[in-house]
Amino acid sequence: MKKSLAIALCLLALPAAAHQGHDAVAGFAAGFAHPFGGIDHLLAMLGVGVWSRQQGRAMLLPAFVLMMALGAVAQVGVPVEAGLAASVLLVGALVAAAARVPAALAVAMVAGFALLHGQAHGRELIGAASAAGFLAASALLLAAGYAAGGTRAARAAGAAIAAGGVFLLAAMA
Repeated sequence: MKKSLAIALCLLALPAAAHQGHDAVAGFAAGFAHPFGGIDHLLAMLGVGVWSRQQGRAMLLPAFVLMMALGAVAQVGVPVEAGLAASVLLVGALVAAAARVPAALAVAMVAGFALLHGQAHGRELIGAASAAGFLAASALLLAAGYAAGGTRAARAAGAAIAAGGVFLLAAMA
C-alpha cells in the first residue's frame, strides 16, 4: 500500500498535459513518448488496463486502441480536458470498487474514454509516424495495467488513480 501511494504521488508530480511531438517532424519516438508525459493519459490507460483485467474482458484493450485512433482522426472540435480528467476519476473509481458491469456498458465506457484521449492526442501530434508511436505506447500502458490488474494492490491503485482524477479536475478550476 505504501509503495502504491508513493508511486501515485510521484505520478501526480508529472505535468498535467502531454507535451512531446507538437511538430510535423516529431515521428514515432515523440509519439511513443507522448502518453508517458501526460498524467491524464498515463493514469487513464493504466486504469483501463487494470479494470479490463478485473472485468475479465481483455477485449477492452484493443477496443480502446481502436477507438483512440478513431478519436485522433475524427477531430470534432469539442473541449476535451475536463473529459480527460473525468475519465481518470471514473476509471479509478471503477478499479477501486472492482465494479463489474455488463459487457456492452464496459465497451461503451471504454470507447468514450478512448475517443476523448484520441481527440487530445490527435490535436497534439502530427503525422502517421507520431500516431503509430502513441498507439504503440498506449497499447503498452494498457497491457501493463492489465498485468497489474491481477494483484491485490489493484484496488488501492484504483483509489490513487481516482485521486489523480480529482487532482486534475481541481487544477482546472
